[in-house]
Formats: sequence, structure tokens, C-alpha cells
Amino acid sequence: MIRYLLFVAFVWSCSSATEEANYLPRPKGFNRIILPPIAFQPIESGHPYRFEISKYAQVIPDTAQIGNKKRVWKAEPHWIYIYYPRWDAFIQITYKSLGGDRKKMNALINDSYTLAYKHQGKAASIQDYTMTTTDGRKAGLIELKGEVATSLQFFTTDSSKHFLRGAIYVKTATQNDSLAPIIQYLKQDAIHLVQTLRWQD
Repeated sequence: MIRYLLFVAFVWSCSSATEEANYLPRPKGFNRIILPPIAFQPIESGHPYRFEISKYAQVIPDTAQIGNKKRVWKAEPHWIYIYYPRWDAFIQITYKSLGGDRKKMNALINDSYTLAYKHQGKAASIQDYTMTTTDGRKAGLIELKGEVATSLQFFTTDSSKHFLRGAIYVKTATQNDSLAPIIQYLKQDAIHLVQTLRWQD
């Protein structure tokens, strides 16, 4: 009887040790994200620009007002959010009239790079390049990777009357690795926006 009990205890301890040796931690999982099919529609008129946006987004006027007693910054006319309710994400669009002032245009281009590179501390990398649209227009793109609030910023101008800048934002606190499909979807929408942009003189 004692031999039997010793044998059972031996087999049990070996099987427990084997189970512990074979145990591996499960890899960290991410939420499954189902993306809608790509479909676009033109934004409503009333702005000095026209372009196409996702059918799953809505245009919301930018009414932000920040600052202090000395200086208050307010959103300007034709500043809008292209809002994606299902992800609480948006593409922020700001617009400036140039009035033929090339110095103003150059200052706005410099501001675009300055605003993007403010994220340098958290960005794993920042890459800027020039995109040529299908109709020969130029646009500046600044792509940011890592745990940053904005993954893509862009700007374009006709060099005389119009200047438009945009930036993608996803407001959720989830890490960007798990948001990669959404971020890529928004980037494609932003590129389509630039490709279909037309100035309204």
C-alpha cells in the first residue's frame, strides 16, 4: 500500500512539473476591428475648397476657443472636423486665405512643419515628403510613427489664394499598434481628400 501511494505521489509530481514546464504566457491580444468598405461623397458647398470625404464621416464646424486673458485663439471660418463617430476619430482641416501674399504662404508652410515636429519627443520617427496629385498639384505630407496623437499631417496650396492644412487624430487611449487598421484607413481617406481637392474661387 505504501509503495502504491509513493508511486501515485511520484507520478502526480512529475505530471505537475511537466505542466509547469510546458506553460507559456499567452501573447497580448488586440481588439478585432472591422473596417467599413471604402466609399466617398463630396462635402457640402459653402467653403473655398471642395473635396470628397468618407460616407461614414460627418463634417462638424470647428468652434474651438483656447487661450488666456492676454490672448485668445479662435477657430476661423472654414475650419472643420471630418468626424468618424464609430472610432471617435477625426481629420482636422484648417484653411487660410493668402491674398497673393507669398510671405504669408511661406510662414504657413513653416508653421505646418513646426506643429508636426512638436511631436518629436514621443514619435518613433517622423518622415516628410512631397506628394504629386493625379492632376499635377503638390502637397506636403508628414507621417509620424509611435505613440503620438496624430499619425499624419498634410498641407497644400495654390501658391496665390488658398492654403489648407489637415491632421489626423484618434482620441481613444488605446495604443497605436492596436489602432493600426483605423489609422491606415484614415490615412487613405486623407490622401483621397488631397487628391480630390479643388479650390473654389
